[in-house]
Order: sequence, then structure tokens, then C-alpha cells
Amino acid sequence: MSYDDVIPLLGDFGRYQKKIYFLLCLPAILCAFHKLGNVFLIAEPKSRCILPYETANSTYYLNQSILEKWYPHNGTLCTINDSEKISQKCSEYIYDHTTYGYTAVIEWNLTCDKAYLIAIGNSLFMFGVMFGSISFGELSDRWGRKKTFFLSLVTQVVFGVLAAFAPEFWSFTIARAVVGATTSGVFLVAYVVGLEMVGASKRSIAGTVMHMFFSVGYMLTTVFALYITDWRQLQFALTIPGLIFMSYWWLIPESTRWLVSKRRIEEAKNLIQVAAKCNKVEILDETLDRLLVDTAEKKDLVAQKQHSIFDIFKYPSLRNRSLVIFFDWFANNITYYGLSWNTNNLGGNPYINFVISGAVEIPAYVFLILTLNKWGRKNVMCSCMIVAGTALLLTMIVPNDLHWLSTMLAMIGKLAITASYGAVYIFSTEQFPTVVRNAGLGAGSTCARVGSVIAPYVNIAAHIWRPLPLLIFGSLALIGGIMSLTLPETLNRKLPETFEEGENFGKKNIDIQLNGVIDAGNALLNGESDKH
Repeated sequence: MSYDDVIPLLGDFGRYQKKIYFLLCLPAILCAFHKLGNVFLIAEPKSRCILPYETANSTYYLNQSILEKWYPHNGTLCTINDSEKISQKCSEYIYDHTTYGYTAVIEWNLTCDKAYLIAIGNSLFMFGVMFGSISFGELSDRWGRKKTFFLSLVTQVVFGVLAAFAPEFWSFTIARAVVGATTSGVFLVAYVVGLEMVGASKRSIAGTVMHMFFSVGYMLTTVFALYITDWRQLQFALTIPGLIFMSYWWLIPESTRWLVSKRRIEEAKNLIQVAAKCNKVEILDETLDRLLVDTAEKKDLVAQKQHSIFDIFKYPSLRNRSLVIFFDWFANNITYYGLSWNTNNLGGNPYINFVISGAVEIPAYVFLILTLNKWGRKNVMCSCMIVAGTALLLTMIVPNDLHWLSTMLAMIGKLAITASYGAVYIFSTEQFPTVVRNAGLGAGSTCARVGSVIAPYVNIAAHIWRPLPLLIFGSLALIGGIMSLTLPETLNRKLPETFEEGENFGKKNIDIQLNGVIDAGNALLNGESDKH
């Protein structure tokens, strides 16, 4: 008996769960502000070297003949317009303020030979996200969901404000990396609590809808950036809404499932009775005493038989499937964040591109809700990765003057990879045996973060050739989609519990199909023999 036996008595998604779940979805918007804020905080505007007779506030645009007179055409590349670049080694620059306003790139001259620092800033931010997913996940299991959530939230607000007042690039980058770590604490804890309180039949919907709130925050980031053109004020504005969620200390309870796992049964019973009253159902204390049994002996037994994720490499089929899954996590994440941060390189209005990039995520998640339980996890994920890869690779043949077509193909890729990214959570979870399922998911998530750490450096390739990042992302997505065709379907299948079951998972269906082919072949041969 466990908390899973209590949920049907409360209702899989009753009034109480809906209220708490909605509150838990709202912090996802805040996490989107921080995860995507760098697109505008350290946006690189058009720039050129300052001429000898100019001041720092001179106009960005000049007559081409005047520029050609002063530039010796050697040294570092500095952009003059979309179609032409002129080289000049210089220490001061004139920036175009018309698109992004005043960014951190302008304040610290992160352009030309210092443009690589932009990629480092984005990369270190995602490294913080990776570190936070590991550390705050561990704290959540030890200290509880509620305490970890508020530790993350307070840290996020403090370091978000510090980033707004950072005196130079490295202190800004370190503060932003800490903020990145806290997004894992805020979002993942809220995500886990939201899923822990609903019935199994509602978990896929609950998880997908929370991602939709992240997409709403994605689009709202554009609104902040459009009307707040100074990067320090923008950083401050993206951080302050976190103070609103401090009120959650009195509104959000501790996870009942976590309390039961820690054998704090009386506290769990009190929360269940509060939920039952809100849902207008009655659950007797005697029933809870019977269902919420003390599982200390079972926990001790499990602890003695703990397995490592490295144990999967002892089994050939399980090892091969796991390597494909880890690559899928990497390919999905590097493509998702690479496209999210690459909107400035697509041509056209970067704000419109960014809004569209966030907006296409909503139909992607709706598509998941409608198809995952009908078409199967494998069919959905593989087809989405192949579509994403194909769309992004097609940008290679788009003429430079057709910005709208490049943007459309990139957005098709973004929609498809978003759906694939949502599917890989469920699909990979169902591939691993129970004894290492959490460890397998954690390993996949780590591979994903490696992808997002690398993504900013891939985007630098746009300085060499604008479509090059999209070609790299498209190739990875296409390869991942094709490789995943070798994985077994998990829809309506009994999930593997042990390593032996994991090794044989999906083999029966293959054997049945092969036997059918062999039988048909034998029948055909026998028929031919009879004729002779």
C-alpha cells in the first residue's frame, strides 16, 4: 500500500489538486524569464569601429565612401550592414541602438574579437542550470520539496538583483549562472510536486500543461525587452516578480508523497484530510492508517539492492538503447536552446522571431496531449525529430533575401523539436528498468544539459555562415530521429522492472514479427515445391 492508493479516494485531479497545481504552474513563467533573458540582455547589436573624428555618441550609419576612406581593411571584422563587413582593429565602437537599445554588449564592448564572451555567458548560465538540476534535486529529496523551492526562490531573487548591478562582465556572468542553477530548483521542484499530487492517468497532461506556462513566460520575455531597453533595468524587471511567489510559503503545502516516503505519516494524513474536505469527499483515518503503512523494512531492502546507472552497460541491448536515448536528450536540448537563442541570426525583426519561437511551442504541446496515447511515444518522437531536422537542413538552400522563408523553416523545426523534447521525457522514462529508472532519467537530463552548454558556441558559427548553426542542429535532430527507430515502443506495454526484463524489452515483438516473416516464407517455399 502507498500514497498511490489514496489518490483514487481523493480524485485523480480534484478541486484541491487543480488549485495547487495552477499555483505551481505560475513559477514556470518566472523561470522562462531567466532562462531566455540573455537573448536580450547580451544581444549583440550591429557595430562598427569609431572613426578618428567621432565621439562615442556618434550616429551608427555613415556614407559608405567616408567609411572606405578611413578603414585599412585589416584586423578584426566589424559589421557595417547586413551585406558587407569591413575589417579594422579598434578599441572603441559605434553601436546601433535602434533594435536592442542599450545591452551589456554595448556597455562592456563584447563585440568583434570579444564576441566569444557572449557564448561563454550563455554557456556558463546553462552550466548553472545543469549544476542546479543535480544539487537541488538532491536537496529536494533530503530536505523536502517546499524548503528547497523557497531556498531556490530566495537565491534567485538575490542573485538576479546582483546581476542587475554587476560592475563588469564576469561578476554579471557568475550571478547569472547562480540564477540559472536556481531555475532548476524552482521549476523542477514545482514540476515534481505538481505531478506527485495527481493520479497516474493525469500525469502526462499535468506535465505538458506546466511546460505551456513556460512557453507563456517565453513570449512575455519579449514584452519586457521591447519596452525596457536598458539591460540593467530589464534584468531587474525580470527578477522582481519572484517576490510575489514568496507568498507560497503559506499557500503551497509540502508534498504529501514525500512526507509518506519519509514516514511522517501524521503530517501526511492532515494534508490528505485538508484535500479531502476541499474535494468534498470523506476518508476515514482508519483507511489512511491501513493504506499509508510504514515501509521502513521495504526501504531497507531496496537500499541493500541499489544499482548504478553503469550497470546498464553490462547488457548489450539495454546498453545500445540507452546510448540512443542519451543522444536523443543531447540532440533535443542543443537544438531547442540553440534555436531559442538563434532568433537574432534569422534575419527580419528579432522580437517577432522570438515571439513566434515561443508561440509555436503551444501547438507542439497540444499535439503531444492529443497523440502520445494514440500514436505511441516512438512514432511521435521519431517523426518530430525527423521533421525538425529536415526543416532546419532546408534552410541551406534558402536565398539570403528570403528571410521569411528561413524564419518559417526554423519555426517548423522549433515546433517539431519542442514536441520531441516533451515526448523524450516520457519515452525515455519508460525505456529504463525500474531499478535504475530515476538514475537513467538523471543521466539523460545530464546529457541534455551538455547540449545546452554547447549550443551558444554553435550559434557563434553564424559569424562564419548564417545558416551554419541551423545545419548543425538539423543534422543532430535528423540523426537522433533515425537512430530512435531502433527503439521499442512503450505505449500500453508492461514496463521492465529488472535488468533482465530491460534487456529483453521489445524483443518478443520483434521475434513475433520475424517468426511471421519466416512462416510466410516457408509457406511460400512449400507452395512452390508443391507446384513442382
